[in-house]
Amino acid sequence: PGAGGTIGLKEMASAKPDGYTIAMVATGAVFAQYNNPNANALADFEPLVFFGDDPVVLSVHPKTGIRTVAEYVAAARTSPGKLRNGNDQPGGSSHVAASLMERRLGVKINKVPYAGFAPTVQALLSGELDSVTVSLPDIIQHHKSGAARSIAIAGTQRHFMAPDVPTFREQGVDFIAGTWRYIAAPRGIPADRLATLEARLLETLRDKEFNDKARAAGFIVSPLGRADAIRRIAAEDDAMYPVFLEAGLVRARQK
Repeated sequence: PGAGGTIGLKEMASAKPDGYTIAMVATGAVFAQYNNPNANALADFEPLVFFGDDPVVLSVHPKTGIRTVAEYVAAARTSPGKLRNGNDQPGGSSHVAASLMERRLGVKINKVPYAGFAPTVQALLSGELDSVTVSLPDIIQHHKSGAARSIAIAGTQRHFMAPDVPTFREQGVDFIAGTWRYIAAPRGIPADRLATLEARLLETLRDKEFNDKARAAGFIVSPLGRADAIRRIAAEDDAMYPVFLEAGLVRARQK
């Protein structure tokens, strides 16, 4: 740990490429490569497998009366910039998700940064915010109690912790965002070792016992092999870069 995960990733990327040093890479690494001069670029990592997504969920305060994405869009377009959405600091997964949501929905909201998801959710519950874009596990208890209303999951399918909450796609908006993770190794590992790692990791990620424990912890495991992982990572990088650029957060290197 340390420096937003960049220290551990630097250790992995500079390790001997023999297949014995691997690491979990998360969404934050996409931002770090453009903002932190000491961070590695994604090109320094050799993707092995895609682990899974932790999609954000758009949740609102009941006082808004909003129950669907269409109603959220209508409210945002009626008073551009009035809806106050809680998220993390610029460059964080929640802020990026909110920014991408603005672009995809064609609306303007007031993105309010908080130092963590706990104070973000608390601000929603108190009525300080109209909506939040955080991970479902951070707000599920309040959705179930009725203190907050989760209206759309930004994932490919409904979340097992809240099967009553439809996806954005189900509501006519092709929008996926949140935290995603993949397992990577240093560049230069021999092809036969890469193949072995890919096969064993996929076997593990598809194991029932592993999945049961992952679900109990709130993780969605949706494994992909190397080729699909590489395509997914490139697509996410392409989608997120304009958000960083627009926010003036591209300081270390350009795409």
